[in-house]
Amino acid sequence: MELRNINDANKYIQANKSRLNLQYRLKYHLMGEYGWINDPNGFIYYKDNYHLFYQHNPYDAVWGPMHWGHAISKDLVKWTYLPIALVPGDDFDKDGCFSGSAIEKDDMLCLLYTGHIYTGPDKSKNYKQVQNLAYSKDGINFVKYSKNPVIGEKQIPEEASKKDFRDPKVFKNGQYYYMMLGSNDGKGHGQVLLYKSTNLKDWDFVNILARGNENTGYNWECPDLFELQGKYVLMVSTEHIKTRGNDFNSTHSSIYFIGDLDINKGIFKFDIDGYQQIDYGFDFYAPQTTSDKLGRRLMVAWMDMWGEVMPTQERGHNWAGAMTLPREILMVNSKLYFRPIKEIENYRKNHYKLINLKIDGEKNLDTYGDCYELEVEFEGGKAEEFGLKIRKGDNEETILSYKRDESLFIFDRNESGIGPKGERKINVALKNNKLKLRVFVDVSSVEIFINDGEKVMSGRIYPSKDSVNISVYSKGECKINYLNKWDIVVD
Repeated sequence: MELRNINDANKYIQANKSRLNLQYRLKYHLMGEYGWINDPNGFIYYKDNYHLFYQHNPYDAVWGPMHWGHAISKDLVKWTYLPIALVPGDDFDKDGCFSGSAIEKDDMLCLLYTGHIYTGPDKSKNYKQVQNLAYSKDGINFVKYSKNPVIGEKQIPEEASKKDFRDPKVFKNGQYYYMMLGSNDGKGHGQVLLYKSTNLKDWDFVNILARGNENTGYNWECPDLFELQGKYVLMVSTEHIKTRGNDFNSTHSSIYFIGDLDINKGIFKFDIDGYQQIDYGFDFYAPQTTSDKLGRRLMVAWMDMWGEVMPTQERGHNWAGAMTLPREILMVNSKLYFRPIKEIENYRKNHYKLINLKIDGEKNLDTYGDCYELEVEFEGGKAEEFGLKIRKGDNEETILSYKRDESLFIFDRNESGIGPKGERKINVALKNNKLKLRVFVDVSSVEIFINDGEKVMSGRIYPSKDSVNISVYSKGECKINYLNKWDIVVD
């Protein structure tokens, strides 16, 4: 029997969440209360709370009929689960409430989302997608608009796929609300469509806002657009993007363009070859941004990847998927920098510190853990390679290394435990012969912020519970100017 009712879904979660296996559960990242999650949705600051919705199967730890899970936070670290916001089942979303966004209108919290509908027996090919509206007066209980869909198949332009038409991101500019949708041209090139409305209910097609090429993926998902320092940033998540050197070595990736926006004409002017990777690690997809009362541009993403093995699925742990640590986006020298939200510092405990430590070889630290932040500055000296080894144990370690001759930083999880293996490499220049790292470890996740957020790498690891040691190492002499380690404790 298919369970389509919100009350049924919420009751199922409460009745079954005691069945979770907690071995790899993260402690300061948002996960589903039970079951599967993927894309973040509806990220917004509304009535003194950060709201984050997410693609969710509340019944099983696999992708399935998509619901919208919902959580709120005062500080982006400690989250409180709310009842499920959307369940599929109506004619306009009967096979899934796919990704979308949130916006405030007339003091109400409004959700715009994609309804997914299968049209034949081959679910990989036979489907259509429409855009829907739901709204809430209390930010908890949502009512679907009685005249959904608000954008249907007839409003798809000729130059766009008639099937892949999803993930609305809505924003307001002047008197109009604008909606971006991920799409493709049916010829192997991703693109973003733009619509406008005065009321969120009646929408007109404006233009194809941005078009990709043969290198930028055959379909674009989860578009996001915002302004920083007088320039506009377009983010998209691309399916099957082409590898470029050490970049884009996952099947799918998330990229950004910086350009200029003519909103009246619906044209985003940008260099098609100037795209940059948002996160250079293994597990990062579908980022969504919002602004808050402090004026910050904040971003969160799904910290897993399509097509990868997820041990919590394979081992029957009854959950899968997690969000990244929320990040602040800054513009530095016409490039984006990504930094951890400052609020995480409020959860630091048990400070461990080293200064002016010379190393040549490997040194185990007199501290350990599986849930912490490391802050370290290396001075390269004459070392050909140096770095950190984390989550160390018997025959297990995750290596974060820098190779001077190649100017390469490497995230190596080949010996990290069970789960996916591999390396991710990025070109990073030392600054005055120094490398700065902030590393966040949370049981089964690692996030590395390099040189104040110039580059970021995220990845999931699944070591044994006893693999908690930490070491520093070098091949040739180098110096650690400082190393700080704090446990991250969220009560």
